[in-house]
Amino acid sequence: MPPSVKRTLPLLIVLGLAALAIWMRPKPVVPPPAPAPPVSPALSVLGEIPDWSKLEAFQETITRSDFERLLTTVFVTGGAWRNFIEIDDHEARIRGSGEDIFHLRFAPPGLTKPTPRHWKTTADLPPAPEGKPLDNLHIAIDPGHIGGEWAKIEERWLLVGDGPPVREGDMTLQVANLLKPRLEALGARVSLVRAKPEPVTPLRPDSLLTLAADSADPPDSPAALRKLAERLFYRTAEIRARAKFVNDSLKPDLVLCLHFNADPWGDPANPTLVERSHLHLLLNGAYTDEEVALADQRYALLDKLLRRTHEEEALVGATVADVFAEKSGLPPFIYPVDSPNARPVNGHPYLWARNLLANRLYDCPVIFMEPYVMNSTIDLPRLQAGDYDGLREINGAPRPSIFREYADALTEGLARHHTALRPPPAGLYEALPPP
Repeated sequence: MPPSVKRTLPLLIVLGLAALAIWMRPKPVVPPPAPAPPVSPALSVLGEIPDWSKLEAFQETITRSDFERLLTTVFVTGGAWRNFIEIDDHEARIRGSGEDIFHLRFAPPGLTKPTPRHWKTTADLPPAPEGKPLDNLHIAIDPGHIGGEWAKIEERWLLVGDGPPVREGDMTLQVANLLKPRLEALGARVSLVRAKPEPVTPLRPDSLLTLAADSADPPDSPAALRKLAERLFYRTAEIRARAKFVNDSLKPDLVLCLHFNADPWGDPANPTLVERSHLHLLLNGAYTDEEVALADQRYALLDKLLRRTHEEEALVGATVADVFAEKSGLPPFIYPVDSPNARPVNGHPYLWARNLLANRLYDCPVIFMEPYVMNSTIDLPRLQAGDYDGLREINGAPRPSIFREYADALTEGLARHHTALRPPPAGLYEALPPP
């Protein structure tokens, strides 16, 4: 070995060992990039991400023509639905809560499968015993609003002169208590969604302040946040709690939502009075473009459409409206032709489609009553007079209790509908003498 190599060999060995050590050193573990968090779907306030798989039960229960007709003439008011629903002859492809697509298969004409539902249509009911046209029908009465100490927070309270305060929640409960025995006498099973002037929801405005702050944009004053929390309490949390009770516990065939209408009155302690009164009934429908873009409302729209609640609501509502108008003498309330959130139903002057939380969330058909005008010079004296027997002179004319008129008209409307459309008891025709 040459002397020069002999002298550098130890250095070469050291450098080689160092290089080997570096090469054999454990490599740092670089974690893979974290997956991007899922994009939360746009939802209504307090809305929940829907389970789209529940719509699987409606596969092949509706034809394309019926689906498209109901969608475009009843359930939407604009064209934004095309951003979320694609239709061909075989199916509707519906954007779910994210990028997922729900495929709804249409039935061939004449080959629709039965629509799954827990409630009974008029056609499903068996023959009614004589004098009991509502036999085998389960009706839930939902007295609108809360009343009592909550009436001022709800903004459903007004005071005129020395008369008693007008509280809508108390008045709807009064009508409900008059209506219940009347319907039961005709054979119906009747449940009250609330039986006292107290909320159904356990939530209160204080518990919703954080949600109100998160919902406010831009950040608002404490007083404004308090007002928003109160609205979330009585407009949203309360209706959702009632819907859960109706859907999970009561499971009725029909819900009657009782309300009194009103025109804007300004200061409730010195309200503006109007010289008109009117009537209309609201069925679910008329979802706006903004509502269709919300995943929970888009799901509710399709759920209501596929459950075929609209047909029953329109059928029952037409007779109820006709009888109510006949008994009360109230003219129809008419929405503007270009209203962005209302659609007329079947050309009936008293029937309108509106997307309200109650008639959206309740699984079964809903008749949402809006008779009278609380701040009307016509109706206010009758409201302040309270309930009474017989007739009393009001505004120069003998008038019945407005609460009994309400209950009697609604009872007769339902009775007339079922008497006309339900088959008679077996053997009735045989017992009749020949013509």
